[in-house]
Amino acid sequence: MKVNRETKRLYVGGLSQDISEADLQNQFSRFGEVSDVEIITRKDDQGNPQKVFAYINISVAEADLKKCMSVLNKTKWKGGTLQIQLAKESFLHRRIWIIKT
Repeated sequence: MKVNRETKRLYVGGLSQDISEADLQNQFSRFGEVSDVEIITRKDDQGNPQKVFAYINISVAEADLKKCMSVLNKTKWKGGTLQIQLAKESFLHRRIWIIKT
């Protein structure tokens, strides 16, 4: 039986400042195929990191996505507490789609 996978974009908040793309790739690849990791660090006026979050594109079956969310959401990992949810579509992807149509 073939499993139907879809590419989903996840928002992952509550990350520590020293998190790496490889860390996220390893953590999420057990649920599906990770194709892209984008880590974003928001800084205050003095340039000090305040908030670290990431967007992850993952090709995943619906059941594995639910498992990923229930297993990882609100868990402590590498100095932070993960907050995972489906992300809104990337602005760039929407823009490209609009330009093509």
